[in-house]
Amino acid sequence: MKSIIALLLLFVTCTAFAQEKTVQGIIFDKDSKARLTRVYLYNMRTHSGFYNNTKGEFNTKAVVGDTLVAALQGYNVDTLIVPPANTVLFYLKRNSILLQEVKVTDSLLSPQERLNRTRKEYSGIYRKGDPQDLLQLGTPNRPGGAGLGIDALYSLLSREGKNARYLQEIIERDYKDNLINYRYTPALVSSVTGLKGEKLKDFMEQYRPSYYFILEAKDYGLISFIKDAFRQYTMNPALNRLPPLVPEYK
Repeated sequence: MKSIIALLLLFVTCTAFAQEKTVQGIIFDKDSKARLTRVYLYNMRTHSGFYNNTKGEFNTKAVVGDTLVAALQGYNVDTLIVPPANTVLFYLKRNSILLQEVKVTDSLLSPQERLNRTRKEYSGIYRKGDPQDLLQLGTPNRPGGAGLGIDALYSLLSREGKNARYLQEIIERDYKDNLINYRYTPALVSSVTGLKGEKLKDFMEQYRPSYYFILEAKDYGLISFIKDAFRQYTMNPALNRLPPLVPEYK
């Protein structure tokens, strides 16, 4: 009987390994079709994470049916089910388009609602990345006093838990960007400054408020911030402009 069970286990193990294959992929911006780099990819079955390369490409071991999660700051988190083919393509959507004026209606999700939806969709990631309370106290159903929780320690120290927490950090950063974009809109800035087109884009990139300011500021405070920033921009339009990226030659 034991030999039969061992053979069955060996067969299942070999079958599982036989199904694993090398999957190649490229990640694009959904609108511009430009390749995206430094995208963090996470396999929800193996709980392993990695980055794509400077050409927007990646290689990974996966099984047909695996769920790959792609996350990049400034873009919506997206998922893809590994198909029988060996090549996959991701098209990530920006979580905001800077110069597109959007009419806010009740049908649109607020940043908090979007975060809650994302947390629900990736509840497994949040569960694996949450160390919970490291110190566990005894209860009537589990006597024995205080001690260190094994599950909590595993979540804290394992590579699986670290990968899950890193993906959580990306999701939380996207939420903060969404919250800023939700209030600091092209329509509002244009109405206060009169800027349009490329000048509006340039101004908003140079004078972007912080998450904590947006969290605390009332509408009047936000408008005052825009007015003060516009006065500085008028005196020196390039004061806070980032230098252009130098292309990488190989």
